[in-house]
Amino acid sequence: MDMGLNGKTALVTGSTKGIGKAIAVELAKEGVNVLINGRNNEEVERVINEVKSAFPDTTLLNAAADLVDRDQREALFETYPSVDILINNMGIYEIMSYEDVDDEVWNKYFQTNVLAANALTKFYLPGMLKHDFGRILFIASEEAVMPSGQMPQYAMTKSMLLSLSRSLSHLTKGTEVTVNTIMPGPTLSENVQQIIEGVYADEQMTFAQKEKAFMAANLPQSEIQRFIRPSEIGRLATFVCSPYASAFKGSPIRMDGGMVPTIF
Repeated sequence: MDMGLNGKTALVTGSTKGIGKAIAVELAKEGVNVLINGRNNEEVERVINEVKSAFPDTTLLNAAADLVDRDQREALFETYPSVDILINNMGIYEIMSYEDVDDEVWNKYFQTNVLAANALTKFYLPGMLKHDFGRILFIASEEAVMPSGQMPQYAMTKSMLLSLSRSLSHLTKGTEVTVNTIMPGPTLSENVQQIIEGVYADEQMTFAQKEKAFMAANLPQSEIQRFIRPSEIGRLATFVCSPYASAFKGSPIRMDGGMVPTIF
């Protein structure tokens, strides 16, 4: 299905790996000119070359920057003053007990997972409203609505994104600009794959068997009993960014594999 995005320009934050990279790839498939972002310039160039080799007709641009740093954000804005699509994917997470989350940690997570995304949105949203088209998408987590208690500092910031998205959506009333949030469940990122391989390093098992065993032992509430593939989230994100999804306004869109047991 043609998503009607050919020639649009998208900035995908944290797009050198995981969900961000998968979204960048799926957008590139649709002919979107994608700004690849990460803190490491060499890593950004590697991903650009990789995606460009697969989709030679797509323009991929280097948007390397530490988006938490105000000066680097300003330099990015100067280089790329407008985009049609903004995917606020960048974020940090780790399992921590509440007792270990001091003010420095709270501030780090707030700055990285919320304020950097807010700064990008605040800069690019006016241009989208002026041109009467734009898509802003926050990547949250099922932790936003079902905190596990294993990473309170992360869950809090993801809940904040839901609230921010809904507030910003009010500003788009009567326009073809949308602001939404996707809440993925447990996803098979590169780090997660390494963890699973490490847990069963001494076992003569295929990765599929290791994944199934890991899910049964650690995430029995998942209804798909496997990790979500980043490409699945990439395809959903691409649809939400398309002209066919203009009725999604301030929506918290769950793709959690059945992790969240509630109706809403």
